[in-house]
Amino acid sequence: MRHLAPYQSGLWLAEYGDIRCQLCRIYRSIPQSQLVPTHPSPSPPNNYSFFTKLRQQVNNRSNSGLLCSHCHHSIAWLPKPFEVDIAIGTSLSIQAATYYDYPIRQAIRAFKHHEDMTKLPLLLHILRQLPRPHGCHQDNSVIVAMPTTDQRLVKRGFNPVSILAAQLSKHWHIPLWQGVERIDDTISQQGLTRAERLGNLNNAFALIENPPVKRLLLFDDVATTGSSLQALGHALSGEYTDLSVINSKNSNPYHLSAYALAHGSQS
Repeated sequence: MRHLAPYQSGLWLAEYGDIRCQLCRIYRSIPQSQLVPTHPSPSPPNNYSFFTKLRQQVNNRSNSGLLCSHCHHSIAWLPKPFEVDIAIGTSLSIQAATYYDYPIRQAIRAFKHHEDMTKLPLLLHILRQLPRPHGCHQDNSVIVAMPTTDQRLVKRGFNPVSILAAQLSKHWHIPLWQGVERIDDTISQQGLTRAERLGNLNNAFALIENPPVKRLLLFDDVATTGSSLQALGHALSGEYTDLSVINSKNSNPYHLSAYALAHGSQS
């Protein structure tokens, strides 16, 4: 994806050239494999890119990481998932990597609102705490990043969620799917109550093509009340809003789950 190209060099330098902790900038960073339990990933396809090959070679020689052990363990990882209703008898489970607290909150704000790419390595470290959903792989699942409007993209100049989703796609070895568009002209969700958030997102998303698989993994950067992911999930499950259809043995609805970088209040 061309719009990701300017950020790749910074990520490579942070991962393989800078051995200091990306948070405290004092202590030596610790390899990811020593910070969290690892899960085996499927082998990449035969036509994987030059950068994938290079990364494998670097991993064989390097013992670098992104955070020191002290900073990593000072952060509360994987808060308990919470659920939101998206249809009659159907709920969407939302799992965040951590809480929207200091210092994560400041890093996300700097990246989103000021395009501070020095915070991207830390956000990448946070993404890696999300374990790949059980049973999901590149042949039966896709990641659906929270869409944005052209107007917001022009105003901001870049799409932070798509950049993060692309990194999550690489981490999980699950492709991105961009078959949903945001058709609203709503105001920012920040500072709204839950009821105002839900009303603000009425009819905000629309499918522009049918999903290629049945497992859809929704992703957003920050899940506050979960209303944005709820609206997106509702759009994707719209044809199954009737309870009799959901419970029918002949029906085959999409399996939806949602993930976020952080969960908490944005106020």
